[in-house]
Amino acid sequence: MSSTASAASRPTKPSESIVIRFAGDSGDGIQLTGSQFTTTAALLGNDIASLPDFPAEIRAPRGTLAGVSGYQLHFSSGDIFTPGDGLDCLVAFNPAALKANASDLEPNGLLIVNSDEFGDRDLQKAGYDGNPLEDGSLDAYRLFAVPITSLVRKALEESELTTKEKDRCRNFFALGMAYWLYDRSTSNTEEWVQRKFAKRPDVVEANLLALKAGVAYCEATEAFHERYSVAAAEVKPGTYRNVSGNQALALGLVAAGQQAGKPLFYGSYPITPASDVLHELSAHRRFNVTTFQAEDEIAAVTSAIGAAFAGNLAVTGTSGPGVALKAEAIGLAVMAELPLVVLDIQRGGPSTGLPTKTEQSDLLQVLFGRNGESPTIVLAPQTPGDCFWIGYEACRLAVKYMTPVFVLSDGYLANGAEPWPVPRVSELPPIVVHHPEGRSDGSTFLPYERDPKTLARPWAVPGTEGLEHRLGGLEKADGTGNVSYDPENHDHMCRTRAAKVEAVQQDIPPTEVFGEDSGDLVVVGWGSTWGPLRSGVRHAQAAGLKVSHVHLRHLNPLPADLGEVLGRFGRVLVPEMNLGQLSMLLRARFLVDAAGLNLVRGKPFTRQHVLDAIDAVLRGENPAAPALGAQA
Repeated sequence: MSSTASAASRPTKPSESIVIRFAGDSGDGIQLTGSQFTTTAALLGNDIASLPDFPAEIRAPRGTLAGVSGYQLHFSSGDIFTPGDGLDCLVAFNPAALKANASDLEPNGLLIVNSDEFGDRDLQKAGYDGNPLEDGSLDAYRLFAVPITSLVRKALEESELTTKEKDRCRNFFALGMAYWLYDRSTSNTEEWVQRKFAKRPDVVEANLLALKAGVAYCEATEAFHERYSVAAAEVKPGTYRNVSGNQALALGLVAAGQQAGKPLFYGSYPITPASDVLHELSAHRRFNVTTFQAEDEIAAVTSAIGAAFAGNLAVTGTSGPGVALKAEAIGLAVMAELPLVVLDIQRGGPSTGLPTKTEQSDLLQVLFGRNGESPTIVLAPQTPGDCFWIGYEACRLAVKYMTPVFVLSDGYLANGAEPWPVPRVSELPPIVVHHPEGRSDGSTFLPYERDPKTLARPWAVPGTEGLEHRLGGLEKADGTGNVSYDPENHDHMCRTRAAKVEAVQQDIPPTEVFGEDSGDLVVVGWGSTWGPLRSGVRHAQAAGLKVSHVHLRHLNPLPADLGEVLGRFGRVLVPEMNLGQLSMLLRARFLVDAAGLNLVRGKPFTRQHVLDAIDAVLRGENPAAPALGAQA
């Protein structure tokens, strides 16, 4: 039977939305705890937005700040766009987790800590001089110091598991507490545990006992005076699933392969935070998907180029450092005019940078980070669910225009999750693939003869009779594809490849403006900043400000009407998780005085960041980042 707690013994307070964060050591099962709570909230019909936060150190010393892992979830009965600014509840498994996250907890917020982990040695490793549970420094919060470790060991005292194995169940105890506090059923998690650990009945029993013990503790103690309930959100009828950005991106690629009637080839080298795309695609072999884990980034991209040459729907994936390594080969795909999709799941840089944190700093790299005139199409999803559609669209455009397409996702989108309405096959745009037929009449095949509308060359499958042609990195003569060093031909081909990318504008819908079509300020963004920008602009509009929002999913080429749209507003604000890359492009292209809100902290913007910037720009001030040396 499900151990859903009775509400009779405590008043239940309705709440529109809640922001909760679980935080602890990287070995405490934090991500599992957060994902289980997220799935349960999604199944109950809440709108959700999540923000997993991983430590960069693989084996950081236990209990240190470097090893803190976090998972934040915002669940609501209404529409939400971000994982939340401040926390309503923080569950901290140790002092390091408390120190790293307490400042995000709202005054009077719920603070639940595992008091068993607050010994002198634990406090020293986290950098505390005294015990914060006793010195009054946490008086602004509703503190609940719970001996979770001791309670779990007591609940499992008859289990034959080792003490270390029993302690691994602490996250389920905390999850049970959270389920009780927020009126959640434990049934979904119970079913998941039974499936996940089916081969270890002792582990199944221990985790379920710990989960139920967390619920029972809240029922038995008099410390918790009330519970909170968040009703289901009103959503459009349909079939939904909880999906992360990387999962959605992989599913979009699979759908594109099926719609195109082509085998899908994915060549990739493992790199955070892109690796989950490889993992997800490897589970879909039955849909004619081939995944290849290469020995390095160059092998990954060249294998995909070879697959494209052979007539496959070809994709390669990486993060920023991998894009740098793939640059020469991507130039080859541009020169050969082959359909290739390149996924760049951005992270903090430069170099290895912040491998587990998010950033938007690869825009200029994917636009200009190759030698010569090497234009590509560039797309960017705006939510985890939108990753499906952008992945699908990237494949469609790659084969239609016979050119590489970049997808600029990032760590926040990749790991974040939201309810995603599963589309019907009839809702997917067609992907039309045409391979020229073989010929035995001796007529000449022109491998660079172009479609007059798209400027795409024919996609000839090797081995087709009569379609023999040259392919490589040397400049081609237009039409014949013969190697050419003629200066006029090179100039013509460079302009033709650029014009082919610009021709994609005919596939880009008119720019969507959220709010009035003209006004005092338009906030322009791209990628994962969509949530905080939309939330901030809505708040500003509710306050009577003449502010609108434009979010770009097509970054190269830009929408044909974008310059006209920007010209209808008095000011332009461009928030980005970089030091001003899109704002520089808009200034150069449209000669607009675009102000930038630029933060590179490894974390997404908050709504308050956006509201403060809107206020500054409307006052005629620069929404500058904190001064050098100041804390962001």
